[in-house]
Amino acid sequence: MKALTWHATKDVRVVDVPDARILQPTDAVIRVTSAAICGSDLHLYDIFGPFLHRGDILGHETMGIVEAVGSDVRRVAVGDRVVVPFVISCGSCYMCARGLTTQCETTQNRDQGTGATLYGYTELYGEVPGGQAEFLRVRRADANAIVVGHELPDERYLFLSDILPTAWQGFRYANVPPGGTLAVLGLGPVGQLVTRIARHHGVSVHAVDPVVERRLLAERYGATVYDLEGEGGDEVADEGDDEDERGARGRDELAERIRDATDGRGPDAVVDAVGLEAHGNPGTAFAQSAVGVLPDALAKPFMRKAGVDRLAALHFAIDLVRRGGTVSVSGVYAGNADPMPMMTIFDKQLTMRFGQCNVHHWVPELLPLAEGPADVLGLEDLVTHRVPLDRAPEMYEKFRDKEDGCIKVVLKP
Repeated sequence: MKALTWHATKDVRVVDVPDARILQPTDAVIRVTSAAICGSDLHLYDIFGPFLHRGDILGHETMGIVEAVGSDVRRVAVGDRVVVPFVISCGSCYMCARGLTTQCETTQNRDQGTGATLYGYTELYGEVPGGQAEFLRVRRADANAIVVGHELPDERYLFLSDILPTAWQGFRYANVPPGGTLAVLGLGPVGQLVTRIARHHGVSVHAVDPVVERRLLAERYGATVYDLEGEGGDEVADEGDDEDERGARGRDELAERIRDATDGRGPDAVVDAVGLEAHGNPGTAFAQSAVGVLPDALAKPFMRKAGVDRLAALHFAIDLVRRGGTVSVSGVYAGNADPMPMMTIFDKQLTMRFGQCNVHHWVPELLPLAEGPADVLGLEDLVTHRVPLDRAPEMYEKFRDKEDGCIKVVLKP
């Protein structure tokens, strides 16, 4: 079968690999009909090379048709149409019973000190072949293949694998009061869906992104949108300012504009949908890139013990949110030596919520919205690029560089 595989930093290729097949009696094999490129896949493309191996199959947003099932599979049958959560969980352990499927005690990677096993996401999370391929072996199929109908297009269901429940969890963790205000930092696919979910709940949204196409899409769904650089962009900076100074000046102006629109206090909550590769922090960006090309023997311990993230978005969220508010973090962070403004967090009495999305926990709430005739979250209005699998390498680059209005890519094997 053909699959999208990692070969080196910024080098992914579609190649022939051994066919996916049943290896355990609890497995299923699906023929992939749609597989999306996630923003967190770009971290693998750019940064996490030390934890990848040449030939690893990427991808964790997948759906398709069941082609085969193991002898112990009872809930899923050949011919079923299924969407596959990016998290592999058992569904019955202490953590799963509490809705914390990303902490599943059966699939935890204890040798790595990390949570539940994930599809297509490095040796840190089990080194399981991902779904950007013609076929996928689904582990523990009864717990991890969500059976859906055959009538609606893939885009109504595909995002249940990751970004829709991620956005839903981000909104729920934000704990916005009825009629309250929410700021959304980053208008990639997750930020777009957070915006739509918040508006669906009657919450006012102030959304920030440097890319005009992304701002325009969020604006269509009722958000008040802002350029990251603030009104006037680079004009707010003095000649001779370095990139950090220009960014800080723009964010200060932007924060004042959003506070002015929220009774001078700031929003009730902020969702950081950006994560570790935020705009700004050019020195940290250089360090991230440098570590990505070091020999694994040097890079791995550095990233585990001294890795840092580009924290411009998270620090902005902490500064922007009102006192007593909540910062909900949906974007991926991976540094273990990140400097944090602890005095500000303490003084403002903030609540902060982080974590991988517990997909299985949220699906029962989301499935009726995904299947509803009104498509209230605009799931059919998110994908900007639908391409064959063999164009995946090109689309990784386009998505990373935010070219051609690229917001969400779906691969069609």
